[in-house]
Amino acid sequence: MTKQTTDRLWAKQNRRLGARESLFSAAAELVEGGPVLYPGSYVDIAASFVFSDVTCVDSDARAGRFFADRSGVEQIVSANKRYDGPSRFAFIHADYTSDLKLAEGGFNLLVSLYAGFISRACKRYLRIGGLLLANNSHGDASMASIDPQFDLAAVVNRRGGTYRPSTRDLDKYLVPKNEQQVTRELLERTNRGIGYTRSPAAYLFRRVAV
Repeated sequence: MTKQTTDRLWAKQNRRLGARESLFSAAAELVEGGPVLYPGSYVDIAASFVFSDVTCVDSDARAGRFFADRSGVEQIVSANKRYDGPSRFAFIHADYTSDLKLAEGGFNLLVSLYAGFISRACKRYLRIGGLLLANNSHGDASMASIDPQFDLAAVVNRRGGTYRPSTRDLDKYLVPKNEQQVTRELLERTNRGIGYTRSPAAYLFRRVAV
């Protein structure tokens, strides 16, 4: 892949300029540094602007070609990173539900954005005490909410294009609009999140058990 193509793919991914970077910055306020695992990343390298150690995973052929242009990706990261020192980023070209050959409990942050039930498939790679950053577009926040291995630690709200974490009134979140029993079977059948009375941009769950 040429540098021009790499830049074009990133520009398309980053069409909401800085939005993902702001989201990761909000998560970073509660995360004890890296390393970070980002399954279903496609070509989203914004996590590497905030965290110095990120492993992305995606099965899309375009993502494979994008990350194969390592020098092009390094240039984008170097131009945008918010920290001193080197960046370490890795890419695994695979379906995240497969065995990724990664150390169990080796990551401080697991990212799940618009990519399915990552909390279930990849939680073994998240250390006890580590955080899951999830939105509810494809139901993963709902899935994490019923998993006894996770506790809600914070929500991330968006105001004026900027994301901010909050730990206030967490008991008022994850309350379904309609009376219904939230089950794994329901979420897998619908492949979408439950409608809640409050809908933050994202949730942060802490892994509390094996």
